This record gives sequence, C-alpha cells and structure tokens, in this order.
Amino acid sequence: MKCDLNLKSRQLESQLEEISSTIWNLAKKHEGDSRALLSLLRSLELLHRTIREEMFQESLPDTRNSLYHFLKEIDETGGWPYIQRMRLQDFLVHLQDETPLIAELKNLATGEEAIAPINGEEVQTPPN
Repeated sequence: MKCDLNLKSRQLESQLEEISSTIWNLAKKHEGDSRALLSLLRSLELLHRTIREEMFQESLPDTRNSLYHFLKEIDETGGWPYIQRMRLQDFLVHLQDETPLIAELKNLATGEEAIAPINGEEVQTPPN
C-alpha cells in the first residue's frame, strides 16, 4: 500500500513538473506582453480557486483528529498554497510621469491623506 502511494506521489510530481514547465515556457514566449501574461495569471488564479472550491474542500478529512494531522502535515511540508496579487503601489512604481493624478494614486496606495485636488475638485476623504 505504501509503495503504491510513493509511486502515485512520484507520478504526480512528474506530471506537475511537466505542467509547470509548459506554463513557464508559455510565460517566456509572451515575456514583455503584459496583457498575455495577465491572461495567464488570471487563468492560473481561476484554476486555483476552482480546484480549491470544487475538489479540495470536498476532500478534506471529516474527523477532528484526521483534520488536525492533515493541517500539521501542510504546515510541515511547505504551508498553504496562496496566489498573491499585486498591489496598486507595485504598479505605480512603473509610472515615470508624476502628474497630480499619479501622485494622488500613490498617496492612496500608501494610505496617506489626499494632497492635491484632481481636475480642480477637492478630494473628499471619508470620515473614520
């Protein structure tokens, strides 16, 4: 039985390496094309969410003890899978022209107060 699990695990790892390589090659093919790369990232995020919601959650152990051991194993073997999103501030680093609108967006991204009117209108900050 344990031998079968090791074989299945090795087969899965091999398949995942092949898929990862294919995705990486696709990304390299579109390097510099932000729209194509965004589409790739969106597809990966959708796939991640679909697997998590439709398959993974259904497969979780249904006893407290089994769930505890499963969570412990997750913690010991690399943690929880997570797809991090870029923050607005990370996008703004790429902008070179410092217009009042861009300065305002940078301030909003960092949580600072509004400093300049946009289009001649005072920016209203919501009350806390």
